[in-house]
Amino acid sequence: MSFSYISHLHCPKCRTSYSPHKQAHLCACGSPLLVAYRLDELKETVQRSELAAREPRLWRYHELLPIELEQNVISLGEGFTPLLPLPKLGHRIGIPQLYMKDDGLLPTGSFKARGAAVGVSKAKELGVQELALPTNGNAGAAWALYAARAGIRSTVVMPVDAPAITRSECAIAGAQLHLVNGLISDAGKIVSQAISDDDSLYDASTLKEPYRIEGKKTIGFEIAEQLGWKLPDVILYPTGGGVGLIGIYKALTELLALGWVQGKLPRFVAVQSAGCAPIVEAWKNKQTESIPWPNASTLAFGINVPKALGDFLILDAIYRTEGCAIAVDDRALLGEQRLIAELEGAFICPEGASTFVAARRLRDSGWIQDNDTVVAINTGLGLKYPHVVQTSIPVLEPGDYLNRRSTISGRQSTSREETG
Repeated sequence: MSFSYISHLHCPKCRTSYSPHKQAHLCACGSPLLVAYRLDELKETVQRSELAAREPRLWRYHELLPIELEQNVISLGEGFTPLLPLPKLGHRIGIPQLYMKDDGLLPTGSFKARGAAVGVSKAKELGVQELALPTNGNAGAAWALYAARAGIRSTVVMPVDAPAITRSECAIAGAQLHLVNGLISDAGKIVSQAISDDDSLYDASTLKEPYRIEGKKTIGFEIAEQLGWKLPDVILYPTGGGVGLIGIYKALTELLALGWVQGKLPRFVAVQSAGCAPIVEAWKNKQTESIPWPNASTLAFGINVPKALGDFLILDAIYRTEGCAIAVDDRALLGEQRLIAELEGAFICPEGASTFVAARRLRDSGWIQDNDTVVAINTGLGLKYPHVVQTSIPVLEPGDYLNRRSTISGRQSTSREETG
Protein backbone atom coordinates (compact mmCIF):
# COMPACT_ATOMS: atom_id res chain seq x y z
CA MET A 1 0.00 0.00 0.00
CA SER A 2 1.37 3.43 -0.94
CA PHE A 3 1.95 6.07 1.72
CA SER A 4 0.63 8.62 -0.78
CA TYR A 5 -1.59 8.15 -3.82
CA ILE A 6 -0.34 11.31 -5.50
CA SER A 7 -0.65 11.17 -9.27
CA HIS A 8 0.48 14.45 -10.80
CA LEU A 9 0.20 18.22 -10.69
CA HIS A 10 -2.24 19.94 -13.01
CA CYS A 11 -3.19 23.43 -14.05
CA PRO A 12 -6.85 24.29 -13.38
CA LYS A 13 -6.81 26.80 -16.26
CA CYS A 14 -5.02 25.20 -19.22
CA ARG A 15 -5.03 21.57 -17.95
CA THR A 16 -1.28 21.08 -18.43
CA SER A 17 0.17 18.29 -16.24
CA TYR A 18 3.46 18.34 -14.32
CA SER A 19 5.50 15.74 -12.46
CA PRO A 20 5.28 15.72 -8.66
CA HIS A 21 8.87 14.48 -8.47
CA LYS A 22 10.42 17.79 -9.51
CA GLN A 23 10.19 21.25 -8.00
CA ALA A 24 7.22 23.02 -9.57
CA HIS A 25 5.69 26.40 -8.96
CA LEU A 26 3.29 28.14 -11.33
CA CYS A 27 2.09 26.73 -14.63
CA ALA A 28 3.64 28.21 -17.76
CA CYS A 29 0.33 30.05 -18.22
CA GLY A 30 0.77 31.74 -14.83
CA SER A 31 -1.85 29.76 -12.89
CA PRO A 32 -1.26 28.01 -9.57
CA LEU A 33 -0.94 24.23 -9.79
CA LEU A 34 -3.10 21.71 -7.95
CA VAL A 35 -2.29 18.17 -6.80
CA ALA A 36 -4.21 15.22 -8.24
CA TYR A 37 -4.46 11.77 -6.64
CA ARG A 38 -5.20 8.27 -7.87
CA LEU A 39 -8.63 8.30 -6.26
CA ASP A 40 -9.98 5.22 -8.05
CA GLU A 41 -7.04 3.16 -6.81
CA LEU A 42 -7.29 4.61 -3.31
CA LYS A 43 -11.01 3.83 -3.21
CA GLU A 44 -10.24 0.14 -3.75
CA THR A 45 -7.45 -0.15 -1.19
CA VAL A 46 -8.27 2.12 1.78
CA GLN A 47 -11.46 2.11 3.81
CA ARG A 48 -12.72 5.13 5.69
CA SER A 49 -13.05 3.04 8.85
CA GLU A 50 -9.28 2.51 8.94
CA LEU A 51 -8.73 6.13 9.96
CA ALA A 52 -10.26 5.63 13.40
CA ALA A 53 -7.24 3.68 14.65
CA ARG A 54 -4.72 6.28 13.51
CA GLU A 55 -3.12 9.08 15.51
CA PRO A 56 -5.23 12.25 15.78
CA ARG A 57 -2.97 14.31 13.51
CA LEU A 58 -3.45 15.60 9.99
CA TRP A 59 -1.12 12.84 8.79
CA ARG A 60 -3.90 10.31 9.42
CA TYR A 61 -4.96 11.29 5.88
CA HIS A 62 -1.50 10.61 4.42
CA GLU A 63 -2.84 8.75 1.37
CA LEU A 64 -4.45 12.03 0.30
CA LEU A 65 -1.34 14.10 0.98
CA PRO A 66 1.62 14.54 -1.39
CA ILE A 67 4.48 13.13 0.72
CA GLU A 68 5.55 9.82 -0.87
CA LEU A 69 7.99 8.56 1.78
CA GLU A 70 6.98 8.60 5.44
CA GLN A 71 10.52 9.46 6.57
CA ASN A 72 10.17 12.85 4.90
CA VAL A 73 7.27 13.90 7.12
CA ILE A 74 8.11 16.95 9.26
CA SER A 75 5.69 17.23 12.17
CA LEU A 76 5.15 19.18 15.36
CA GLY A 77 2.01 17.20 16.22
CA GLU A 78 -0.33 19.31 14.09
CA GLY A 79 -3.91 18.52 13.22
CA PHE A 80 -7.23 17.28 14.55
CA THR A 81 -8.09 20.52 16.31
CA PRO A 82 -11.41 20.69 18.17
CA LEU A 83 -14.70 21.23 16.39
CA LEU A 84 -16.39 23.06 19.23
CA PRO A 85 -20.15 23.49 19.56
CA LEU A 86 -20.98 27.07 20.58
CA PRO A 87 -24.41 26.71 22.19
CA LYS A 88 -24.57 30.10 23.94
CA LEU A 89 -23.50 32.12 20.95
CA GLY A 90 -25.60 29.93 18.67
CA HIS A 91 -28.68 30.60 20.81
CA ARG A 92 -27.89 34.31 20.84
CA ILE A 93 -27.71 34.62 17.05
CA GLY A 94 -30.32 31.99 16.13
CA ILE A 95 -28.06 29.20 14.87
CA PRO A 96 -28.46 26.25 17.29
CA GLN A 97 -26.06 24.04 15.32
CA LEU A 98 -23.13 26.46 15.34
CA TYR A 99 -19.59 25.07 15.49
CA MET A 100 -16.12 26.54 15.55
CA LYS A 101 -13.16 24.72 14.04
CA ASP A 102 -10.44 26.07 16.33
CA ASP A 103 -7.13 26.09 14.49
CA GLY A 104 -5.67 28.53 16.98
CA LEU A 105 -4.67 25.44 18.95
CA LEU A 106 -2.20 24.24 16.32
CA PRO A 107 1.58 24.50 16.75
CA THR A 108 2.68 28.12 16.05
CA GLY A 109 -0.79 29.30 17.12
CA SER A 110 -2.46 29.44 13.72
CA PHE A 111 -3.83 27.35 10.87
CA LYS A 112 -0.68 28.17 8.91
CA ALA A 113 0.95 25.20 10.66
CA ARG A 114 -1.05 22.87 8.41
CA GLY A 115 0.30 24.34 5.20
CA ALA A 116 3.81 24.59 6.61
CA ALA A 117 3.84 20.98 7.80
CA VAL A 118 2.93 19.58 4.39
CA GLY A 119 4.74 22.23 2.36
CA VAL A 120 8.02 21.87 4.24
CA SER A 121 7.77 18.07 4.22
CA LYS A 122 7.40 18.08 0.44
CA ALA A 123 10.22 20.62 0.12
CA LYS A 124 12.45 18.25 2.07
CA GLU A 125 11.39 15.36 -0.17
CA LEU A 126 12.30 17.44 -3.23
CA GLY A 127 15.75 18.27 -1.83
CA VAL A 128 15.15 21.95 -1.05
CA GLN A 129 17.98 23.60 0.93
CA GLU A 130 16.56 27.10 1.36
CA LEU A 131 13.10 28.60 0.95
CA ALA A 132 11.73 32.13 0.87
CA LEU A 133 8.27 33.63 1.27
CA PRO A 134 6.39 36.88 1.90
CA THR A 135 3.92 36.84 4.77
CA ASN A 136 1.48 38.86 6.82
CA GLY A 137 3.04 37.19 9.86
CA ASN A 138 1.64 33.80 10.77
CA ALA A 139 2.66 31.93 7.61
CA GLY A 140 6.22 33.19 7.92
CA ALA A 141 6.36 32.10 11.54
CA ALA A 142 5.03 28.64 10.73
CA TRP A 143 7.28 28.06 7.73
CA ALA A 144 10.35 29.31 9.61
CA LEU A 145 9.73 26.94 12.52
CA TYR A 146 8.92 23.89 10.38
CA ALA A 147 11.87 24.66 8.10
CA ALA A 148 14.13 24.76 11.15
CA ARG A 149 12.88 21.33 12.19
CA ALA A 150 13.57 20.05 8.67
CA GLY A 151 17.06 21.56 8.53
CA ILE A 152 16.06 23.93 5.71
CA ARG A 153 17.16 27.58 5.74
CA SER A 154 14.42 30.19 5.44
CA THR A 155 14.11 33.81 4.35
CA VAL A 156 10.97 35.70 5.37
CA VAL A 157 9.76 39.16 4.32
CA MET A 158 6.80 40.73 6.14
CA PRO A 159 5.15 44.16 6.50
CA VAL A 160 6.67 46.27 9.27
CA ASP A 161 3.33 46.40 11.10
CA ALA A 162 2.70 42.64 11.10
CA PRO A 163 1.99 41.21 14.58
CA ALA A 164 5.19 41.54 16.62
CA ILE A 165 5.03 38.00 17.98
CA THR A 166 5.36 36.59 14.47
CA ARG A 167 8.67 38.43 14.10
CA SER A 168 9.88 36.76 17.27
CA GLU A 169 8.85 33.33 15.99
CA CYS A 170 10.80 33.86 12.77
CA ALA A 171 13.83 35.24 14.56
CA ILE A 172 14.04 32.50 17.18
CA ALA A 173 13.77 29.87 14.43
CA GLY A 174 16.86 31.34 12.79
CA ALA A 175 15.13 32.72 9.70
CA GLN A 176 16.59 35.61 7.75
CA LEU A 177 13.85 38.12 8.53
CA HIS A 178 13.26 41.35 6.63
CA LEU A 179 10.56 43.97 7.22
CA VAL A 180 9.06 46.08 4.45
CA ASN A 181 7.33 49.41 4.86
CA GLY A 182 4.30 48.30 2.86
CA LEU A 183 1.80 45.50 2.32
CA ILE A 184 2.23 41.78 1.71
CA SER A 185 2.05 42.53 -2.01
CA ASP A 186 5.19 44.66 -1.62
CA ALA A 187 6.87 41.87 0.34
CA GLY A 188 5.94 39.48 -2.46
CA LYS A 189 7.67 41.63 -5.08
CA ILE A 190 10.85 41.66 -2.99
CA VAL A 191 10.80 37.87 -2.60
CA SER A 192 10.14 37.38 -6.31
CA GLN A 193 13.15 39.53 -7.15
CA ALA A 194 15.36 37.57 -4.74
CA ILE A 195 14.27 34.27 -6.30
CA SER A 196 14.88 35.54 -9.83
CA ASP A 197 18.41 36.50 -8.73
CA ASP A 198 19.11 33.16 -7.03
CA ASP A 199 17.51 30.04 -8.48
CA SER A 200 18.60 27.97 -5.47
CA LEU A 201 15.87 29.70 -3.43
CA TYR A 202 12.62 27.71 -3.30
CA ASP A 203 9.57 29.94 -3.70
CA ALA A 204 7.18 29.12 -0.85
CA SER A 205 4.87 32.07 -1.54
CA THR A 206 1.13 31.51 -1.31
CA LEU A 207 0.03 29.23 -4.17
CA LYS A 208 3.40 29.58 -5.90
CA GLU A 209 4.12 26.08 -4.66
CA PRO A 210 1.29 23.53 -4.86
CA TYR A 211 1.62 21.83 -1.47
CA ARG A 212 0.58 24.41 1.12
CA ILE A 213 -3.00 23.98 -0.05
CA GLU A 214 -2.74 20.23 0.62
CA GLY A 215 -2.01 20.91 4.27
CA LYS A 216 -4.84 23.41 4.56
CA LYS A 217 -7.33 21.01 2.98
CA THR A 218 -7.06 18.71 6.00
CA ILE A 219 -9.39 21.17 7.78
CA GLY A 220 -12.09 19.83 5.47
CA PHE A 221 -11.21 16.19 6.14
CA GLU A 222 -11.36 16.80 9.88
CA ILE A 223 -14.67 18.67 9.79
CA ALA A 224 -16.28 15.80 7.86
CA GLU A 225 -14.87 13.15 10.19
CA GLN A 226 -15.74 15.08 13.36
CA LEU A 227 -19.33 15.45 12.15
CA GLY A 228 -19.59 11.69 11.68
CA TRP A 229 -18.79 11.89 7.96
CA LYS A 230 -21.67 14.25 7.37
CA LEU A 231 -21.30 17.57 5.59
CA PRO A 232 -22.35 20.84 7.23
CA ASP A 233 -24.69 23.20 5.42
CA VAL A 234 -22.44 26.25 5.60
CA ILE A 235 -18.71 26.85 6.07
CA LEU A 236 -17.51 30.39 6.80
CA TYR A 237 -13.87 31.16 6.16
CA PRO A 238 -11.87 34.38 6.77
CA THR A 239 -10.43 35.05 3.34
CA GLY A 240 -7.19 36.76 2.42
CA GLY A 241 -5.12 34.58 0.12
CA GLY A 242 -7.95 32.05 0.41
CA VAL A 243 -5.77 28.93 0.42
CA GLY A 244 -7.78 27.38 3.23
CA LEU A 245 -11.11 27.93 1.49
CA ILE A 246 -9.75 26.47 -1.75
CA GLY A 247 -8.27 23.57 0.21
CA ILE A 248 -11.43 22.74 2.15
CA TYR A 249 -13.43 22.76 -1.08
CA LYS A 250 -10.84 20.47 -2.68
CA ALA A 251 -10.91 18.12 0.33
CA LEU A 252 -14.67 17.73 0.29
CA THR A 253 -14.78 17.09 -3.45
CA GLU A 254 -12.15 14.37 -2.95
CA LEU A 255 -14.20 12.80 -0.15
CA LEU A 256 -17.28 12.82 -2.38
CA ALA A 257 -15.31 11.14 -5.18
CA LEU A 258 -14.17 8.44 -2.74
CA GLY A 259 -17.72 7.90 -1.48
CA TRP A 260 -16.63 8.72 2.07
CA VAL A 261 -19.31 11.42 2.31
CA GLN A 262 -22.59 11.88 0.50
CA GLY A 263 -24.88 14.74 -0.29
CA LYS A 264 -24.52 18.33 -1.33
CA LEU A 265 -21.38 20.36 -0.70
CA PRO A 266 -21.67 23.06 1.98
CA ARG A 267 -22.27 26.62 0.87
CA PHE A 268 -18.93 28.40 1.18
CA VAL A 269 -18.81 31.92 2.58
CA ALA A 270 -15.70 34.04 2.01
CA VAL A 271 -15.49 36.60 4.81
CA GLN A 272 -13.36 39.71 4.32
CA SER A 273 -12.75 43.02 6.04
CA ALA A 274 -14.54 46.09 4.75
CA GLY A 275 -11.06 47.63 4.53
CA CYS A 276 -9.86 44.96 2.10
CA ALA A 277 -12.63 43.14 0.24
CA PRO A 278 -11.59 42.33 -3.35
CA ILE A 279 -13.32 38.92 -3.35
CA VAL A 280 -16.56 40.44 -2.06
CA GLU A 281 -16.57 43.04 -4.82
CA ALA A 282 -15.82 40.43 -7.48
CA TRP A 283 -18.63 38.20 -6.20
CA LYS A 284 -21.11 41.08 -6.10
CA ASN A 285 -20.27 41.85 -9.71
CA LYS A 286 -20.37 38.17 -10.73
CA GLN A 287 -16.74 38.28 -11.84
CA THR A 288 -14.37 35.32 -12.00
CA GLU A 289 -11.31 37.29 -10.86
CA SER A 290 -10.81 40.19 -8.48
CA ILE A 291 -9.41 43.69 -8.95
CA PRO A 292 -6.58 44.80 -6.62
CA TRP A 293 -7.98 46.61 -3.58
CA PRO A 294 -6.55 50.12 -3.13
CA ASN A 295 -5.26 51.33 0.27
CA ALA A 296 -6.01 48.02 1.99
CA SER A 297 -6.17 48.29 5.78
CA THR A 298 -7.66 46.17 8.57
CA LEU A 299 -6.87 45.02 12.10
CA ALA A 300 -7.51 41.48 10.89
CA PHE A 301 -4.02 41.47 9.45
CA GLY A 302 -4.13 37.94 8.07
CA ILE A 303 -6.86 38.87 5.58
CA ASN A 304 -5.24 42.11 4.45
CA VAL A 305 -4.50 40.80 0.95
CA PRO A 306 -5.26 43.31 -1.86
CA LYS A 307 -5.39 40.61 -4.54
CA ALA A 308 -5.13 36.84 -4.11
CA LEU A 309 -3.23 34.83 -6.71
CA GLY A 310 -5.91 32.15 -6.43
CA ASP A 311 -8.87 34.52 -6.54
CA PHE A 312 -10.43 32.64 -9.46
CA LEU A 313 -10.33 29.41 -7.44
CA ILE A 314 -11.94 31.09 -4.42
CA LEU A 315 -14.73 32.52 -6.55
CA ASP A 316 -15.21 29.22 -8.35
CA ALA A 317 -15.75 27.42 -5.02
CA ILE A 318 -18.27 30.07 -3.96
CA TYR A 319 -20.21 29.91 -7.23
CA ARG A 320 -20.21 26.11 -7.43
CA THR A 321 -21.59 25.75 -3.90
CA GLU A 322 -24.12 28.60 -4.17
CA GLY A 323 -22.21 30.42 -1.46
CA CYS A 324 -21.49 34.10 -1.02
CA ALA A 325 -18.89 36.66 0.02
CA ILE A 326 -19.41 39.23 2.74
CA ALA A 327 -17.40 42.11 4.23
CA VAL A 328 -17.44 43.11 7.91
CA ASP A 329 -15.93 46.16 9.58
CA ASP A 330 -13.21 46.06 12.21
CA ARG A 331 -15.36 47.43 15.03
CA ALA A 332 -17.95 44.67 14.54
CA LEU A 333 -15.40 41.86 14.49
CA LEU A 334 -13.69 43.18 17.63
CA GLY A 335 -17.03 43.26 19.42
CA GLU A 336 -17.72 39.70 18.30
CA GLN A 337 -14.26 38.61 19.48
CA ARG A 338 -15.07 39.90 22.98
CA LEU A 339 -18.56 38.36 22.99
CA ILE A 340 -17.18 34.91 22.08
CA ALA A 341 -14.66 35.15 24.92
CA GLU A 342 -17.37 36.17 27.39
CA LEU A 343 -19.96 33.59 26.28
CA GLU A 344 -17.84 30.62 25.22
CA GLY A 345 -14.44 31.13 26.89
CA ALA A 346 -12.52 31.18 23.62
CA PHE A 347 -9.98 33.93 22.87
CA ILE A 348 -9.89 33.81 19.10
CA CYS A 349 -8.14 35.94 16.50
CA PRO A 350 -9.80 38.92 14.76
CA GLU A 351 -9.89 37.01 11.47
CA GLY A 352 -11.79 34.17 13.12
CA ALA A 353 -14.15 36.63 14.80
CA SER A 354 -15.06 38.04 11.40
CA THR A 355 -16.74 34.76 10.46
CA PHE A 356 -19.15 35.04 13.39
CA VAL A 357 -20.11 38.59 12.44
CA ALA A 358 -20.86 37.21 8.99
CA ALA A 359 -22.86 34.30 10.42
CA ARG A 360 -24.94 36.70 12.50
CA ARG A 361 -25.70 38.92 9.50
CA LEU A 362 -26.49 36.00 7.20
CA ARG A 363 -28.85 34.54 9.80
CA ASP A 364 -30.58 37.90 10.21
CA SER A 365 -31.10 38.09 6.45
CA GLY A 366 -32.44 34.52 6.27
CA TRP A 367 -29.57 33.29 4.07
CA ILE A 368 -28.65 30.94 6.95
CA GLN A 369 -31.66 29.01 8.29
CA ASP A 370 -32.19 28.04 11.93
CA ASN A 371 -31.83 24.33 11.11
CA ASP A 372 -28.54 24.73 9.23
CA THR A 373 -25.36 23.15 10.57
CA VAL A 374 -22.82 25.96 10.38
CA VAL A 375 -19.04 25.73 10.80
CA ALA A 376 -16.96 28.88 11.27
CA ILE A 377 -13.19 28.59 10.94
CA ASN A 378 -11.05 30.28 13.59
CA THR A 379 -7.63 30.57 12.04
CA GLY A 380 -5.55 31.71 14.99
CA LEU A 381 -5.04 32.26 18.69
CA GLY A 382 -6.17 35.59 20.10
CA LEU A 383 -2.99 35.76 22.18
CA LYS A 384 -1.09 36.53 18.99
CA TYR A 385 -2.96 39.87 18.75
CA PRO A 386 -2.57 41.45 22.21
CA HIS A 387 -2.75 44.98 20.77
CA VAL A 388 -6.46 44.70 19.95
CA VAL A 389 -7.48 44.49 23.62
CA GLN A 390 -6.88 47.34 26.05
CA THR A 391 -7.46 46.85 29.76
CA SER A 392 -7.98 49.12 32.73
CA ILE A 393 -6.97 47.19 35.85
CA PRO A 394 -7.26 48.42 39.46
CA VAL A 395 -3.96 48.31 41.36
CA LEU A 396 -4.15 47.39 45.04
CA GLU A 397 -1.69 48.20 47.79
CA PRO A 398 -0.73 45.61 50.43
CA GLY A 399 -3.48 45.49 53.04
CA ASP A 400 -6.18 46.98 50.80
CA TYR A 401 -9.65 45.50 50.87
CA LEU A 402 -10.91 43.86 47.71
CA ASN A 403 -13.77 45.77 46.14
CA ARG A 404 -15.41 43.16 43.97
CA ARG A 405 -17.28 45.85 42.07
CA SER A 406 -13.95 47.29 40.94
CA THR A 407 -13.03 44.74 38.34
CA ILE A 408 -10.99 44.57 35.22
CA SER A 409 -12.65 46.40 32.39
CA GLY A 410 -11.61 46.24 28.81
CA ARG A 411 -12.14 47.86 25.51
CA GLN A 412 -10.80 46.90 22.15
CA SER A 413 -8.55 49.06 20.10
CA THR A 414 -9.10 50.03 16.50
CA SER A 415 -5.53 51.29 16.22
CA ARG A 416 -2.30 49.33 16.00
CA GLU A 417 -0.77 50.80 19.17
CA GLU A 418 0.74 48.44 21.73
CA THR A 419 -1.28 48.31 24.93
CA GLY A 420 -0.76 46.96 28.35
